[in-house]
Amino acid sequence: MDRLITPDSQPEEVIIENNLRPQRLQDYDGQERIKRNLQILLEAAKARGEPLDHILLYGPPGLGKTTLANVVANEMEVNIKTTSGPAIERPGDLAAILTNLRRGDILFVDEIHRLSRTVEEILYPAMEDFVLDVMLGQGPSARSIRLPLPRFTVVGATTRVAMLSWPLRDRFGVVYRLDYYDLETMERIVRRASSILQTPIEPAGALEVARRARGTPRVANRLLRRVRDFAQVRADGVITGTVALEALALLEVDPLGLDEIDRKVLLTIIQKFDGGPVGLDTIAAAISEEADTIMDVYEPYLLQLGFLDRTPRGRMATRHAYEHLHLIYRERPEQTSLFDVSSDDSGS
Repeated sequence: MDRLITPDSQPEEVIIENNLRPQRLQDYDGQERIKRNLQILLEAAKARGEPLDHILLYGPPGLGKTTLANVVANEMEVNIKTTSGPAIERPGDLAAILTNLRRGDILFVDEIHRLSRTVEEILYPAMEDFVLDVMLGQGPSARSIRLPLPRFTVVGATTRVAMLSWPLRDRFGVVYRLDYYDLETMERIVRRASSILQTPIEPAGALEVARRARGTPRVANRLLRRVRDFAQVRADGVITGTVALEALALLEVDPLGLDEIDRKVLLTIIQKFDGGPVGLDTIAAAISEEADTIMDVYEPYLLQLGFLDRTPRGRMATRHAYEHLHLIYRERPEQTSLFDVSSDDSGS
C-alpha cells in the first residue's frame, strides 16, 4: 500500500501500533452496526466493479477510524494514500495527491475538519465530478481547465464532525459514527494484542487492562505495552491480575480509566472554580493544557461517565465526579458564577 510516510521513517511505537491493527473486516472487533453496513457496501461495490462511495468516519480519537480505512482498502484490494487536513496547506498539495491516484484508490484524510477553505474548493469537484480545476496563468489572461481524475474514494476521519462545512459533508455518501467499545469487546482486543506481542496474559490481567482502557482500543494497546514492560521487569513476564493492578497503579490509572489529566480537569473545576460553570479556555490555562486536547481527548469520556456537564455557560462537575474523587458535594442554588464565561469561551 502507498503511504505518504514510509514505514522505515516511523517510530517504533507507531510500527508496533500498526502491527496490532486488524487488517481484515472479520478481524475487526466491535462496532458491529458499522461492520454490517460496511460489509454490504463492500460486497455491492465489488459485485458492480465500482469504487466505493466516499466515507466519513467520526467519533472520539483512538476508536479505530484509521484502522477501518485501512481495512476497507484491504477488502477492496486497492492502494490507500494517507494524509491529514493540516498537512494539505495549499491547493497545489492536494492537486499533487489527486493526480497520482489510480482508479479505485482510497485517499484517507485524517482530521479532515482542518482542511482550509481554499483546499476544500478544489476537493468539491474532485469528489463529486472527479475533475480537477487548474488555473493557468495570472491576471486577465488566466484561464481555467478541467483535468479528469480516475474514480477514487475519499475516506475522511474527524473528531469534530460539526466543524465540517456542509458542502463538504454532503459529498460523503456514507457517514458512520464510531462509539466507545464495551468491556467484553475490550477484553478480546487486549487478549488479541497480547498474543501478537507474544506476552502471556491471564483472564484477570486482561480484565484489569480492559476496564481501564476507557472503551478505546488505542488506550488499551498503550496500557498493555506498559503493563508488559512491568511484567518483564518486576515479575516473570506473565500479566496476572495482580501484576496488572500494580502496573496500572504505578501509571496512576484508576479503576475507571481516569489518568492524571482527567483528575486534574475535574479537580480544577471543583476546587478552583467551585464546581463550575467555567469556560474551556479557563480550564486549559489553569492546568497548562491545550483547549483542543481537553475537548477532543478528555471531555468525551468524562461526559460519557457523567462526571462532566457541558452547559452554555461553561463546564460543570457533577455529583458523580465528586463521589468518585471522594469529595463532599454540596447542593447549590441556581446563581450566576463569578467564573461564568461567554459562549465562545465555553466551547462547543
